[in-house]
Amino acid sequence: MGMNKPTPIDDDEMIIDVSPQPPRRRHWRRWVIVAVLLVAFALIRSLSLYLSARWFGSLGYSSVYWTIFRYKFLVFLVFAVLTVVILRGALLLLERVFAVSTLERRIVMFNNQPVAFAPARFVRPVAWVVSLLYGLIFGLDMKDNWQSFALYLNQPATEGIDPIFQKSVGFYFFSLPVHQSVSWWLTVLAFTILAFTIIYALLTSQQKLKETAANVAKKVTGMNVAQRSGYAAISFAFAVYLLMLAWRTYLARFPYLWQDHDSFAGVTYTEANYLLPGLMIVAVALIISAGLAIFNALTKRGLRLLLAAIALPLAVFIIAVMLVPAYVNSFIVKPNELGRETPYIEHNINWTRKAFALDRIELRDFEADPGVEGLNLEANKATLDNVRLWDWRALQDTLRQIQEIRTYYDFPDVDVDRYRTGGQVRQMMLAARELDVDKLPPSSRNWVNEKLIYTHGYGVTMNTSNGFTPEGMPQFILSNMPLETSAPDIKVTRPEIYYGQKTNTDVYVRTKQKEFNFPQGEANNYTAYEEEGGIVVGGFFSRMLLAWALGDLSKLPFSDDVTPDSRLLMRRNIRDRVKSLAPFLVYDSDPYIVVSDTGRLYWMMDAFTESSNYPYSRHYRAENQNVNYIRNSVKVTVDAYNGSTVFYVFDAQDALIKAYASVFPALFRDAAQMPADLRSHVRYPETLLKTQGEVYGLYHTQNAKVFFQREDQWSVARQAQVASTDKQQQQPDALEPYYVITQLPGEQLAEEFVQILPFTPASRPNMIGWMAGRCDGSAYGSLLVYNFPSSRIINGPAQVEARIEQNAQLSGQFTLWNQQGSRVVRGNLLVIPMGRSLLYIEPIYLRSERSPMPELRLVVVATQERLGYGQNFQEALTNLVAQPAKPSEQKPEEQQQQQQPKPEEVASASTATAPAQGKTPAAPLPQNTQQLINRAADELNAYQRLTAEGKLGEAGQKLESLKRTLEELRKQGAKF
Repeated sequence: MGMNKPTPIDDDEMIIDVSPQPPRRRHWRRWVIVAVLLVAFALIRSLSLYLSARWFGSLGYSSVYWTIFRYKFLVFLVFAVLTVVILRGALLLLERVFAVSTLERRIVMFNNQPVAFAPARFVRPVAWVVSLLYGLIFGLDMKDNWQSFALYLNQPATEGIDPIFQKSVGFYFFSLPVHQSVSWWLTVLAFTILAFTIIYALLTSQQKLKETAANVAKKVTGMNVAQRSGYAAISFAFAVYLLMLAWRTYLARFPYLWQDHDSFAGVTYTEANYLLPGLMIVAVALIISAGLAIFNALTKRGLRLLLAAIALPLAVFIIAVMLVPAYVNSFIVKPNELGRETPYIEHNINWTRKAFALDRIELRDFEADPGVEGLNLEANKATLDNVRLWDWRALQDTLRQIQEIRTYYDFPDVDVDRYRTGGQVRQMMLAARELDVDKLPPSSRNWVNEKLIYTHGYGVTMNTSNGFTPEGMPQFILSNMPLETSAPDIKVTRPEIYYGQKTNTDVYVRTKQKEFNFPQGEANNYTAYEEEGGIVVGGFFSRMLLAWALGDLSKLPFSDDVTPDSRLLMRRNIRDRVKSLAPFLVYDSDPYIVVSDTGRLYWMMDAFTESSNYPYSRHYRAENQNVNYIRNSVKVTVDAYNGSTVFYVFDAQDALIKAYASVFPALFRDAAQMPADLRSHVRYPETLLKTQGEVYGLYHTQNAKVFFQREDQWSVARQAQVASTDKQQQQPDALEPYYVITQLPGEQLAEEFVQILPFTPASRPNMIGWMAGRCDGSAYGSLLVYNFPSSRIINGPAQVEARIEQNAQLSGQFTLWNQQGSRVVRGNLLVIPMGRSLLYIEPIYLRSERSPMPELRLVVVATQERLGYGQNFQEALTNLVAQPAKPSEQKPEEQQQQQQPKPEEVASASTATAPAQGKTPAAPLPQNTQQLINRAADELNAYQRLTAEGKLGEAGQKLESLKRTLEELRKQGAKF
């Protein structure tokens, strides 16, 4: 009949059928176990959601929580479902294409025994498992990008069009991240489908090769059909993958806008004219290759077109992206680099200045008069009254010795702020006394003490920045426990600190236990929480849920002290608190405590919006983030007693904060809504000024040629390390920005709280300018930069440090103190603009080796040409002013009066601060004595010149030579 007969099987052979058998009844147990696990996971996750929802609700931000939850859930659901649908649909199509050749029932040899095998029974469950697993993985991964999708859906209009692609800044902030995420997701899916297609095709090929030779013609025909079907399927899958690669290649052009190069950042001449067009050509070549692959699938021509589809984009990439740009860069750009790159350097300068708000800086000139008269001391009394002599490290050590009272208290930080007292604004230093439960005695470490009794810190210390007792201790405005004040207009009515920087544990308040407030003699003072902050514990069911969510099942449900009216205070660390409420902001590492006019304590924290995708802007480090755009858009306040947290928008022009405010309208308030007593303590953030200062050091130059050649690069001024006079430790260290109360040159406001950062030329110690971040009133947030005259050399901090080190009296005193069981501690050197001049101030502390508490012993003050010191600031300033003027500072008539000095003036030449030149002695001296005097004068002049030029090593050698000459002169005087 022409029909093929089945191949006979020998009698001693037996076919073993290993096809999956129908599930037996005991398999229902497995499904029960899976269901129980899923229910348990859902309950645990629900408890976490329950606790977070209640916590957000206790702060009045329920809408914020559910908005975040909704975005996360929708992103997870959309991408999980789409992944399962796309992947399972593609695999289902593959199953149908290869059903006859690959998934049909067959006989295979296993251990020399024929075995009946049905691949379809295995492949289909595996396909579902793979699809579901991919859906779960992609859903969870894309859920973490919820912020990108939220911003994309709420993006505001933005200004600024980049000069290369003509895209708005909003495209790079809001649209590009979404395009990159979606393209990556689809590319991975396309590659996965392609891999499965190749696996199916290989299985088909192997199956056909194993067919028996009963009908050779049919076998060959079957192989050709199978191969053609395999090539067609692979071609379709490969075409989809190539299209996704084309999209990825198109998007890969944009990040070149913020790529950092050695000379500048952003697109270069070669990239703009050859590399980026080359990538676009590659994208087009990939699309053409996808068309070839589809044509191959329709015509079933075989492997050649597929190889051509692979070779075309690869060849285009090598030529257009690798060879041509390399040739142009080496032989066209490099020989004429400045001329070719000038337009692109200008783009980089302009856009980097915009990204870091340097385009808002107001430039002014500053005379830097070297004379004492330029200080205008009478007109700058407010500045002199607020000079900061307490270094924060020295004050912190002192507070820990005299104000901690008990070992479980700590002062984690010291802050600088300004307060009005006695009718004038004074610069103050504040520190919060926080409770650290980790320092409780081991015998006191139990659940009741840690959760119910030791719940909060107590009070703050406040002292003037330049006030000292005769013993070298701070002059306190607020101190001790119970809190005492020496200024009636500064008071604290709520000294308890339930929320702070060291409050890392959850506690229960309004319980039957009295809370420890502060130690008082042999007894202790106790209190009870009186406000409505926190989560109400509630009845039995609510208590059990809280206990389960907190992992406190062994204690909380059985505590008789915790009542339904008790409250749970959680996330009490202020950094964790604000990050939980607004995880999309970046927070300053230095929150500071504020005493309001009503006597409440508030924490104030700066928050930033940042990006690394700003076009043509160079990246810098800010708060451990690598960014090329930053704005201090938000100020956050946290009530230290009840934990209420408020976010105030201070830069409404920032596009990022506009988008976030659109997503979370209930979270943000306008800056005008901040209470006036808190607004008066807003500061220009140190993190922002440090970052802007670092950027400005290079990008103050707006001329492309000067920028390219680095002719005028600045750096933040440096000084020797302040920890010790040990010369091995004195490596140059960048100055930290510091706050002062002063009258800015050119301003009418008599006293203003500003943050200052001095600059020096790169690799040179003399100063060239300084930056001021303003903090008060309507001027808040504005930046001023004062430039020094280019015709004079202005001493930088390192040079003044060298002058202090080389002063014979100070150097000898430091050596003596370091040898008597104590150690000299040098405070931060402050450079304070005053009048038309600069005043350099450095406090000197003495610390005993047996006690970490430093005491102020000396204050050194200096101008460009003078140096004075004393046991306090007033004495040091008096000694500075009382010094005789140098010839350059004297009037002509004063110089004429000194042309004929008295004999005793010559005899005291060895101890004069600044020996006058050109003086004729009244009586002739021995020749060798006169030579010594002349040599001493020459060495002194050389020392001053070398110091002004920044040649500190040579200046030190001249100073040593001067000391030896003076010693010889002293011996000569002893002979007479």
